[in-house]
Order: sequence, then C-alpha cells, then structure tokens
Amino acid sequence: MKIIVRDENILNVPNALSFYRLISFPVILYIGIIGHDWWFALLLCISLVTDMLDGSIARFFNLQTRFGAALDNLADLGMYILALFGIFTFKWAEVQPHAWLLYLFLTFFVISYIIGFYRFKTVPGLHLYGAVSAGYLQGVFFFVLFAYGFIPWFYYLAVGWGVIAYFEKILVLLRLDRIRSGVKGLYWLLKEQKKEKTS
Repeated sequence: MKIIVRDENILNVPNALSFYRLISFPVILYIGIIGHDWWFALLLCISLVTDMLDGSIARFFNLQTRFGAALDNLADLGMYILALFGIFTFKWAEVQPHAWLLYLFLTFFVISYIIGFYRFKTVPGLHLYGAVSAGYLQGVFFFVLFAYGFIPWFYYLAVGWGVIAYFEKILVLLRLDRIRSGVKGLYWLLKEQKKEKTS
C-alpha cells in the first residue's frame, strides 16, 4: 500500500534513509553521553553517508517530495546537534582556539531556522547547492577530526564554507514567497525572479 501525503508517494528509499537518521539520533547521542567516542564517531559517520545517499538517490530516480525534503532537513538538524555534541565533548581542546568561526557558523545556522519558522511555519526543506556541499565537507572534516586529528586549514575551509552557505540560505529564505523544491541557490533564484519580471 502506498502512503500518500498531498499526492506524494512518501514510501521510498530516500525517505527511509532520512528516517533512519532520525531514529538513530537518540542511540548515537546515548553512546556519546556514556563516553564511547570511537563508536559515536563511527555511527555518526554512517549517518553522514546515508545523508549523501538519500539526496543523490532522490534526484537520480526522481523521488523528490516536499515531505522528503522536510524529513531530510529535520534529520540533518539532528546530525548537526550530534556533531556539535561530539566536538564539545571529545575534541573541544583542539577546536577551542579557533572557536570564533564555529560560533559564527552557528549564528547563521540558527538564524536560518528562525527565519524559516517565522516566514513559513515549518522546517525549511531547501537543498541549496551551497548548504549541501557545506554539509558534505563538514562531514568529511568530522571524520578526519576523529580518525586523524584536528587540521586547522581543513577546519577553516569546512566551517568557513558553512558560514557562506548559510548566509546564502538566509538570503534565499528572505526572497522566497513559499518553500519549494528545486531551488539551487541565490544566483539561480535571482535569475529566475528576473526572468519572471521581464516575461
């Protein structure tokens, strides 16, 4: 039997992967709380891989849905919470001298969610190229941080790109009239809106 939400088939592989990330959140958090840093990092990295897979599968097989985008975004929020928990709990001594950039990223990250909730009363299920690539880059940084150690230039690249990406997301949220799939980034949105005005 198909599960339909607003004429969308939500019973598909990408949504199952996003759902896995949601239900694994308390398990991974508990493992971190009891101090098993290696297992914490391993399970979180597995979740990061599923994050890379679900979007790719959805785009390749045309399985993108509004429900899936919101579910994926909620799962991503959980992964960011876990990653921050891991950094503050296990790797803060290495990161602390460079923490200003992390705080800046978190500021833009939180503001983007506040704007999304304020304007659209929902988790903004956008998958901008900048934010997606920043998430992938930060996932690799997290793996490297736990597997090899702190690399300053990689930290500045991953977190700095996240700052730029979420600043772009804020601007996109301010210009959109509704949450919709297929928005690639600010450049494409401005180009689209300009075309609509001239047509």
